[in-house]
Amino acid sequence: MSTKSTKPEEKGFFDRVIETIEEFWDGTKEKAEDVKETTVETFEAVKDKAEDAISDLKKKVASKKVPAAKKGALVKNDVAAKTKKAAAKAKATVADVKAKAETQAKEIIAKAKSESAATKKAIADNTSKAKKAVAEVKAKAEEKTKSITSKIKADASKAKKTMVTKKKAAAAH
Repeated sequence: MSTKSTKPEEKGFFDRVIETIEEFWDGTKEKAEDVKETTVETFEAVKDKAEDAISDLKKKVASKKVPAAKKGALVKNDVAAKTKKAAAKAKATVADVKAKAETQAKEIIAKAKSESAATKKAIADNTSKAKKAVAEVKAKAEEKTKSITSKIKADASKAKKTMVTKKKAAAAH
């Protein structure tokens, strides 16, 4: 017959805690990757919108025919100013999105670290409690062993004395 149990092997407390920490860490990494991907997508979308706005402005300027050179210079300056404004606005938006993404990533990482630290502290507390309990059990077992040993020695001593007394009584008869 097989001595192996057919039941699945149960995991200990520390194994479950380790799995929980690993799940937190994996979830944190996934969130950070998602935030990074979202940031890149948002950056690309803003960049595309800025490029579209610039090209639209250029088309509007090109479609307007200005008869005088002076008007052409004014329009050119106007277009350049609007282009600069659109580019600055796009850059500001991109910087804002990046800052928000970095802040979210830092918050997620900090949260994961704090949860990890709390879990580690709980493990340490439970370990110290377990060590104390083991020490108490060992002390009690040692105390019982000593009392049982002394009782056995006392009983053995009594038994020897009664045997000696019986032998002397048997020899005297």
